[in-house]
Amino acid sequence: MSRPTPWTISFAMRPDLRPLLFDDAALRRLASLAEVRTEVITDLAVPAARELLRTTDVLITGWGCPLITPGASTTGRLEAVVHAAGTVKNHLSDEFWASGIAVSSAADANATPVAEYTVAQVLLANKRMDQLRAAYRAERAGGDWPTRFAGSGNYRRTIGVVGASRIGRRVLSHLAAFDLDLLLHDPHVDGRTARELGARLVDLDEIFRASDVVTLHAPDLPETRHLADARRIALMRPDAVLVNTARGRLVDTAALTDAVVSGRVRAVLDVTEPEVLPPSSPLYDHPGVVLTPHVAGSVGGELRRLGDAAVDEVESWVRTGTFRTPVSPETLAITA
Repeated sequence: MSRPTPWTISFAMRPDLRPLLFDDAALRRLASLAEVRTEVITDLAVPAARELLRTTDVLITGWGCPLITPGASTTGRLEAVVHAAGTVKNHLSDEFWASGIAVSSAADANATPVAEYTVAQVLLANKRMDQLRAAYRAERAGGDWPTRFAGSGNYRRTIGVVGASRIGRRVLSHLAAFDLDLLLHDPHVDGRTARELGARLVDLDEIFRASDVVTLHAPDLPETRHLADARRIALMRPDAVLVNTARGRLVDTAALTDAVVSGRVRAVLDVTEPEVLPPSSPLYDHPGVVLTPHVAGSVGGELRRLGDAAVDEVESWVRTGTFRTPVSPETLAITA
C-alpha cells in the first residue's frame, strides 16, 4: 500500500502493559513496518495525547485504553485500531463505528488460555478434586478415598456448553478428546453445526437439567443477564458443577450462593457479580467452590501471545490494507 508519508503507530493502554505485551522482537517487527511512538496514550483529555492520536495511522490498544469517540479519532489520520486483548466494547464508543475506521482484536488469541483453564477445571471438577483436597487437608490421614468419592471421574459424564463462541468452540474441541457426552445450547447455532462441533443441540433448561458440568461461554447482553438464575440452578443435578469463565452477570450470585451453601451444587468461578465479591461471601472458603480473580484469560507469559497477534494484524494492515481477525460492528450485539 503506497502512502505519501510513513506509517505511524501509537499505543493506548496502561503504561505498564506495553512491555508485558511486546518483547524486543515484537517491537523490532513493528519498527520494520512503521514509525513507532514511545509515548503511551492514557487520557485523551490531555492535549498532547489528542495531538498524538491525530497524527497516528494505526493505534494499538489494550487494557486501560481511554474511551475513543469519533471526535477524538476522525479529525486526523487514524485508519485502524488493533486491540491487543479481547472485547473492544469498553474503549470504542457506539458512535465510533460510523467513522469507517477498521478494527481488529486479539480475541481469538485470548480465547486459547480461557479454553485451557475451562477444560482443566471441568476435568478436575468431575474428579471432585476440590472436595477431595479439602477433606485430605482437614484430616491429614490415609483412608479409602476411592470409596468415599465413588461418584467421581470423567468417564461418560455429560458436559453442557452454553454458547458456541470462540471460547465455547475451543472448549468443545478440547473436550472431544475425552470420553464425555457433550451438549450445546446456542440460539445462533443449528443442529448440524452442533454435531460438527461434536455436541448435541438442546435447549437451555435441558443443559442445566442433564449436565454434570455446565460451563458458560455466552456474551454479556441484556437477554443473557442471570441466565443461570434460581430456577435453572434448581434444575441442576445434585453435586453438579457450574463453571463461569465468561461474565459475572450471567449468574445470579445470590441464587448460586444459596445452592452452594446448601450442598446441592458446586461452582468454578473466574468471574462474579460483583467482580470482587464482598469479604463476607461464603464462596471464598467453601470446599465446593473454586474461586479465582478473573485470571482464566491471558496472564504472565501468555500476554506475549496477545502482543504477537497484534503485531501480526499491524503487519497485515500495513502490507494489504486488511485484517486477519477484523471486528465487525454487526457482530457486537452477539459477542462478548
